[in-house]
Amino acid sequence: MTAPGVPHEPGAPGDGAARGGHQRIPRPADVRPGEAPPWAHLDDQERIITLPLLRERFARLGAPVRSAREGHVDRASAVLAAIYEHDGETWVVLTRRSAALRVHSGEVSFPGGGQDEGEDLRDTAKREACEEVGLDPDLVEIIGELDHLSTITSNSFIVPYVAALPHRPELKPSPAEVAAVLHVPLSELLHPTVFHEERWDLFGTDRAMWFFELAADTVWGATAAMLRQLLGFATGTVERGDLGHI
Repeated sequence: MTAPGVPHEPGAPGDGAARGGHQRIPRPADVRPGEAPPWAHLDDQERIITLPLLRERFARLGAPVRSAREGHVDRASAVLAAIYEHDGETWVVLTRRSAALRVHSGEVSFPGGGQDEGEDLRDTAKREACEEVGLDPDLVEIIGELDHLSTITSNSFIVPYVAALPHRPELKPSPAEVAAVLHVPLSELLHPTVFHEERWDLFGTDRAMWFFELAADTVWGATAAMLRQLLGFATGTVERGDLGHI
């Protein structure tokens, strides 16, 4: 298990180490294999992501696609994908949620949560990241926005913000909400053996479900959908509207 606040040490994909975690995944009986990663055809050089490249990609993107449920659900929430460069790698901050939480316990997610009354959603993302992992809001420079989404299990829509940090942050998780902070290199997430797609029949609809198998965790669900779009934007292999969530 990754120690709280300590960078995730991934090991090289394909080095023989076991991958995936103990997250509870409610797979149906008739799971089918899906497509290859959008970036599977890229070579190693084309899969290198830097903060300047991310800024450039987001500057060229159009407005985010809104969730179809916006205006029809009770609450708005926001999450923060905080990204920084360190030791020649570009990293993203994720969390492993506390096992004591009632909803999504033990799952990997971005810091985030519900909007307070009268609060701008950008400020929601910053506030929640500060409360959950101690990220100083003054370090956060929002450089982009993923498409909005909602989840089957919540009556809210989610606005995912992408932020650049000037350096690796010193983070301290809130024990009530976060079991561990995961600092994950984007190069690991882009490795062809780490990402895979499955096809699930959900309520009579064929749906793509995405997974990132890390050294000690499995990222899936809405977080995996957001990560896939983030990486797809960065590599030029995914377009606006291709989020795969409601």
